[in-house]
Amino acid sequence: MYHVVIPARYASTRLPGKALADIAGHPMVYWVWRRACESRASTVVVATDHEKIASVMQSYGARVVLTREDHPSGTDRLAEVADHMAWADDTVVVNLQGDEPLMPIANLEKVAHELVTHSDASIATLSDNIDSPSELDNPAVVKVVANVDGEALYFSRAPIPFARTGGTDMETLRMTTARRHVGLYAYRCGFLREFIRWSPAPMEQLESLEQLRALHYGHRIRIQPVVEPVPAGVDTPADLDHVRSLMVG
Repeated sequence: MYHVVIPARYASTRLPGKALADIAGHPMVYWVWRRACESRASTVVVATDHEKIASVMQSYGARVVLTREDHPSGTDRLAEVADHMAWADDTVVVNLQGDEPLMPIANLEKVAHELVTHSDASIATLSDNIDSPSELDNPAVVKVVANVDGEALYFSRAPIPFARTGGTDMETLRMTTARRHVGLYAYRCGFLREFIRWSPAPMEQLESLEQLRALHYGHRIRIQPVVEPVPAGVDTPADLDHVRSLMVG
């Protein structure tokens, strides 16, 4: 059993109000919610800090939790929802971002199952292939390396592991164990309640990667390949146009 929480903030630096951006006659967050409802989740909750998003989604029949506006991260917002819903510490909750209207349902099921079946882990997440040297070098692409048991060792914006011989070419890419991190997470509610009390880790602040806080404090993160490729989310007006073309066409 697991739950899905969809964080949907109104504010966005590159695309303000994107949660309510129209796609095929409905706001983007509606499509995310509807996709989550097609999964085997026991409950699907839209978590928002904005009355308009709450009102719109309630009109569709969605369960909505109106959260504080001052959360420093989506994980803090998730923890507030877990407390509001009175979910037990061992409850598994999947964080599906409100700008991922094309996330395959199979990936939701995979990340939830991974955490349900590994009681020693606090988080589960997914990874995908890195297909080009430029992708490996791109700091916007978060890389992850894992051990033989499927547990994350480190996440970075840098090319990891680093090729000591220098250069990033197709041969280096073929040899590396690095994969692209896909930002779909499952958490245990007890972990969320601990996480928000910890100070940010130095490596988290350097890389601007929140998941490094969990590793810093000794928690295990399960990492597995995606079941289906993940289409791009919506961060910019160009992304929105692309998703519209896919969903209308």
